[in-house]
Amino acid sequence: MLIKRYFITGLLIWVPLGITVWVLRLLIGTMDQSLLLLPPSLRPESQLGFSVPGVGALLTLLVIFITGLLTANIIGQRLVRFWEGVLARIPVVKSIYYSVKQVSDTLFSGSGDAFRKVLLVRYPHPQAWSIAFQTNIPGEVSALLNDEHVGVFIPTTPSPVNGFYFYVKRSETIELDISVDDALKYIISMGVAAPPKNLAIDAYAGD
Repeated sequence: MLIKRYFITGLLIWVPLGITVWVLRLLIGTMDQSLLLLPPSLRPESQLGFSVPGVGALLTLLVIFITGLLTANIIGQRLVRFWEGVLARIPVVKSIYYSVKQVSDTLFSGSGDAFRKVLLVRYPHPQAWSIAFQTNIPGEVSALLNDEHVGVFIPTTPSPVNGFYFYVKRSETIELDISVDDALKYIISMGVAAPPKNLAIDAYAGD
């Protein structure tokens, strides 16, 4: 029994650490691909004789910062509008680009209610509750529905990037007083890393 307990204790130490290192290596490795934009003679392996992990990640962050700095002025904004005008003339690229842009603008702009509220909704059947994120208050759809509805995204476990999008009655949702980060931890951990027990409920739809 002691051997089993020590083994499990060791797993509890190494599994989170190993997964963290794996995710970081994946992210840094992906960002290091930006080095391919440089001429071979300017890459670290050519200058130093060996590869330096993370240099491409720093280059990526620098490019993102400089891009934001340049597009913050009038000239930069005109260049962005010109570039988007070019993309708008390409049928398939237009659909993909503007869909992704709308999502990124919503997530990173800091304005609006998208992914700012954590809700409980009845899914997949009336006797079950699932964690969901409010994405928007439907405009044209509202005119077709009798009651007030909200758009919600219900993520799957343990991969919250996949899920389902529904319109549900606002009166049939429970708004939780927890952050989106806490809710994501709860979903990714399959309920193991639970949010605080004393949840403040702002709205409740009675049974």
